[in-house]
Amino acid sequence: MNTPSPVITLDGPAGAGKGTIACMLADKLGWHMLDSGAIYRVAALAALRSGVGLGDEKALAALLPTLNIEFNNGEAWLNGEMVTGEIRNETCASATSQIAALPAVRAALLVLQRNFRQLPGLVADGRDMGTVVFPEATHKFYLTASAEIRAERRLKQLSQQGLSAKLCDLIQDINARDERDTNRPVAPLKPAADALVIDTGSLDQTEVFATVLHYIA
Repeated sequence: MNTPSPVITLDGPAGAGKGTIACMLADKLGWHMLDSGAIYRVAALAALRSGVGLGDEKALAALLPTLNIEFNNGEAWLNGEMVTGEIRNETCASATSQIAALPAVRAALLVLQRNFRQLPGLVADGRDMGTVVFPEATHKFYLTASAEIRAERRLKQLSQQGLSAKLCDLIQDINARDERDTNRPVAPLKPAADALVIDTGSLDQTEVFATVLHYIA
């Protein structure tokens, strides 16, 4: 029997810094990386474009298998079109949180996520990587921070992109997403029982990365 490739998972709410740390870790180890949030964002974008209601579970379940979702060189592709920029706006982010709460959507995308597991190893970033997608992962981390700190980080990102937003609106949106993610009936956002929980609010990227590496070692 073939030995499955090792997996390291990083879960947590939006803006906690898990995506950045996952990229740094994958680069350090020379492993593959799965940005599961990007998969859900592409699916949400497809739903928005098709006019399917974000709460119409039956229609979404029928739509998803028809999509060609790919990731190449850090870019996201939907049916042959690069959509990296479009899936990162706030409209798509909000839609993503809504469809991710639906059991049929999560089931449809589960196989796609698990297919990313290849040698020499995989670093998986998401909401339920350590609890549902890869419960047998070698090491599990859960990164978190207050809604205010995460909103400030998002505001800085938007400013760097030449976009404007109100901090109070971002805090409200983050709280709403956290509420949906933590209270959905299927695969709610929560730390795995065996995950190391890291509050990144008072730490910079270097400190968080050092903590993760030390734990793995």
